[in-house]
Amino acid sequence: MNKFKLMIVGMLVLGGNVFAQQKPYYTQYILNNYILNPALTGIENYTDLKLSYRDQWTNIPGAPQTMYMTVHAPIGKADYKTTPTSFEPSGENSVGNDWYEENVTSPTHHGVGLSIINDKTGYLSRFSVAASYAYHKGLSPKTTLSLGFQAGLSSVTVDRSKIDWGNTSMDPNDPAIGYATGELKKSVPELGVGLWFYSQDFFVGASMLNIVPAKTRFVKDSKYGTYLVPHTFVSGGVRVPMSSGLTFLPSVLVQWINPEPVQVHANMKFQYENKLWFGASYRHTDKLGGFAAMAGVNISNTLNIGYSYDFASTSRLRNYQGNTHEIVVGFLLGNSFRFKCPTCHW
Repeated sequence: MNKFKLMIVGMLVLGGNVFAQQKPYYTQYILNNYILNPALTGIENYTDLKLSYRDQWTNIPGAPQTMYMTVHAPIGKADYKTTPTSFEPSGENSVGNDWYEENVTSPTHHGVGLSIINDKTGYLSRFSVAASYAYHKGLSPKTTLSLGFQAGLSSVTVDRSKIDWGNTSMDPNDPAIGYATGELKKSVPELGVGLWFYSQDFFVGASMLNIVPAKTRFVKDSKYGTYLVPHTFVSGGVRVPMSSGLTFLPSVLVQWINPEPVQVHANMKFQYENKLWFGASYRHTDKLGGFAAMAGVNISNTLNIGYSYDFASTSRLRNYQGNTHEIVVGFLLGNSFRFKCPTCHW
C-alpha cells in the first residue's frame, strides 16, 4: 500500500474520529429522510419499512460499510379524502397538476418509529438502536408542521485483533486501548430532535442528532477516547410537475459536524408518474466530495427499490478510493390507499 492510500486509510480509521465514529453518509437520503430527522416519524398513511446496504470506497481495505433498518407508522391519522381513488383518479397522473389542486394534507396525528444502524470501518464499528416519536400538526388544509424526538443507545466496538501494528517485535501499548486483545465495547446514550414543515409540494426541515456529546473510554482513567459529537442537518426541497407525467424534485441538505467544515449535498430527482425515477447528486466538502447517479423503480404499491453509484470528484481520489454502491429497499405496509410512492417525503 503506497503513501497516498495510507493517508486515506489514516483519515478513515486512525486520525479521524469524525470519519470513523460519526453518523454515516447516505446518498439516497431523499428516499428516507427519517434516517436523519425524527420529525418524519409517521408522516405517511402506511407503515414505512426500509432496508439499506452501503459499500463505500471499495478499493480501500476496511472502508465503511453501513446497513440499516428503519420502520415508522402513523397513529390516529385520518385523511380528508376517504377513498383510494381520491388520490389517484383513473387515467390521470397522480402527481400532476390536478392532484396538486385537489389534494389536502391530513389532520393532527402522532407517529412512532424505530431505527437500527450497523456502521463498520476497519477495526471500528458502531451499532445503534433508537426509538422515535413525532407530533404532526396541520397548520392549513395543505401544510403541516411536525416535531420529532429520538432516543436510543449506541455501542462502539474496537476489534483490537484486526489492528495492523506494522513491523514491531512486540505488541505495542496504545494509550487509547491498552494491551487488551479481542473486542472492546462501550455504550453511550443517543438523543435527537427534529422539525419538518411540509406539504405535498415542498418540505423544509432541521434536525440535530447526538445532541449530548459523549466520550467513550476503553482504558480506565485514560484521557484518550472516541468522541461522539452533535450532528446538525438542514434540508429543503420542492416538487415541480412537468409535462408528460414527469415530475422534477430538487432538494438540498446542509450538514455540519464540529469541528469539520460544513458539507452541502445537492440532489436532483426526476420521477415518471409513479413508476420509476432517476437522478443525480453532488456532495461538496473539502476532503471527500463527489458525484452520484441514482435510479429506482416502484415495483408495486408495497415494494420499491433504489440504487446509487458514487464516485469521487477528482480522478486521483477515485483511483485510490474506488466507488460506492448503495441500495435501498422499501416496503409500504398497510397501504390502504395503494400509493406507489410517498406523498409527503420523496
